Amino acid sequence: MEPLLIGFLVIIFLALAFDFINGFHDTANAIATSVATKVLTPAQAIAMAAVLNVVGALAGTAVAKTIATSIVPQEFATLQLTGAALLSAIVWNLFTWWKGLPSSSSHALIFSLVGAGVAAGGWGIIIPKGVQKTVTGLFTSPVLGFIVPILLMALLSWLVLRHMRPRTVTGTFRWLQIGSAAFMAFSHGGNDAQKAMGIMTFALSAYLGTQVEQVPLWIILSAAAAMGLGTAVGGWRIIKTMGFKVVDLKPVDGFVAEASAAAIITGATALGIPVSTTHTISTSIMGVGTTKGFRKVKWQVAGRIVQAWVFTIPVCIVLGWVFHKALLLLG
Repeated sequence: MEPLLIGFLVIIFLALAFDFINGFHDTANAIATSVATKVLTPAQAIAMAAVLNVVGALAGTAVAKTIATSIVPQEFATLQLTGAALLSAIVWNLFTWWKGLPSSSSHALIFSLVGAGVAAGGWGIIIPKGVQKTVTGLFTSPVLGFIVPILLMALLSWLVLRHMRPRTVTGTFRWLQIGSAAFMAFSHGGNDAQKAMGIMTFALSAYLGTQVEQVPLWIILSAAAAMGLGTAVGGWRIIKTMGFKVVDLKPVDGFVAEASAAAIITGATALGIPVSTTHTISTSIMGVGTTKGFRKVKWQVAGRIVQAWVFTIPVCIVLGWVFHKALLLLG
């Protein structure tokens, strides 16, 4: 087997490993609130999230095309560059998983790709428009994630909740939250699995030595399967942080947080914007918490989450750069 093919297969393995890790790292995004409110058992929530992650991953490729063509031009694609980006993102994901911090797998991969690209050809080869799209999503999605649930909760309170008994509210929204959790799982698969599809397509371009604009079916199917399998394994450290440490949740709160976050993520996916499901659902949970009063939100825990977001960009750029230089030295 020729060395170039071996290298390509190693990259595909790393990409699927990243996708798998993304699945169990971000399982909390889809199921933490439904587990915290006891609407679903952990086993039920994970099974539902795994299936709908796969379904969501098969729904489109707009985000994958952004990763594959709009961060680093494909004419600069090499297996070393792709491998460095993946190794950097995997290391950061595992570190934040170990610490129980819900950082962004999406931005870990994208800014690792930026760092590796800079190491390969300098800042001049980075496509500003693609990075700008990512940065826009980075800042816009958590802001919307905080604001939309507050508005939705106010609307529900005015139209529905004030006319219902507390027991009726709980019973009704226990069922509705199952639907919102399913929507969240679908949106998570739709946006996050496409990151792996994009980097695999980028690697395919490096292997073939030509531009690849359409994501091949085998890449779509393999990325969807890896995401679903990772979700089935689950990330219990982050589930604990997201579902139990930020704010105490009731079914109506979980419904509002999940429905708001999923709608934002689905909209971004349709526009080809790679956003962080972690950023969006965590700020949605905080937004719901503020409707109960600012003291109801455990802001110290929220601060630790924000720290992980802030560090992801510079750390992953540096890691991507270091891994690329190391791979070049190894030959």
